[in-house]
Amino acid sequence: MKKTISRIILSALILSLTLSLLSCAGDKKEQARGRTISYTYFNTTSSLTVVGDIEDATLEAYLDESKKLLGYYHRLFDIYFDYSGMNNLRTVNGKAGKEPVKVDAELIDFLEYCKELYTLTGGKTNVMMGAVLQIWHNHREDAEYDPTAASVPAMEELFEADKHTSIDSLVIDREAGTVYITDPEASIDVGAIGKGYATERLYERLKAMGADSVALNIGGNIRTLGLKPGGEGWETGITNPDKTSADFATIISLGRTACVTSGDYERYYVVDGTRYHHIIDPDTLMPAAYFSAVTVITEDSGLADALSTALFCVDYDRGIEMLGKIDAKVDVIWITRDGRLIKTDGIVEIGG
Repeated sequence: MKKTISRIILSALILSLTLSLLSCAGDKKEQARGRTISYTYFNTTSSLTVVGDIEDATLEAYLDESKKLLGYYHRLFDIYFDYSGMNNLRTVNGKAGKEPVKVDAELIDFLEYCKELYTLTGGKTNVMMGAVLQIWHNHREDAEYDPTAASVPAMEELFEADKHTSIDSLVIDREAGTVYITDPEASIDVGAIGKGYATERLYERLKAMGADSVALNIGGNIRTLGLKPGGEGWETGITNPDKTSADFATIISLGRTACVTSGDYERYYVVDGTRYHHIIDPDTLMPAAYFSAVTVITEDSGLADALSTALFCVDYDRGIEMLGKIDAKVDVIWITRDGRLIKTDGIVEIGG
């Protein structure tokens, strides 16, 4: 990305994946105060939007910090590539059943949080699902390469992989600064939590730098710092999973919060007319079939990310039960497979 930062009129910021962050056009003076910068981490497009009077040097500092921090977590959470001078999740997975791995304190913090989320979601968000998820990932990639050869994993293969998904096989020694997977056939996959967690860490950093009236979109994980000038909320369109009618199922207003959606319409492949998406239910080992999309709004992006996956993998009643155990304000929009919207009372709709 070039170091020169352009000023752009902020009438609408279209976000990747499941959400769109919108800004109503005002007069020319107000429009000129909005600036958006895009960049790529976690293999997806991200953006930082600032509304209000801000010096170019300050915006440059925000962008530099965003690139530095997101780049760090991108490398730390990578399960496919090694990086010089860093023991990341690929390193940990590669040493499974062999020896503990010395890691940065940030990875210790993150994996301890993942264990907490496992308990909180009743195992529906489990970073030790790597053995199962890798099988689905391979089949999806094969289908992308040759759609005529698309196939569904054999249940026997999935059952065998499921024997190696115990959260207890993840041993964290904070005092020694090590992580160890005791099962040589097990592996970590943080796709359901990683982006949200990194987004929250960036939110904290930018807040400490004095950022206000800022919206982050890290591959569809939204985190807002403050409100827009004048106290207005951030307008966010929730993508219509059907995609054959309206672009948005609804448009809502966000305050100082995080907003994350899990849906069945972005990453999938088709076998004999049936669509197989990437959100795998740990109980059935198949793509979850309760909803088309689940959006979670709460004041922690890591929690929102984990809950959007967990709630996608349970029916409505079990979801409500799960929410009742969480010591935080959480609002949810469920979109059923027949297109109906179910929402909690705290959702503020402004259109659709």
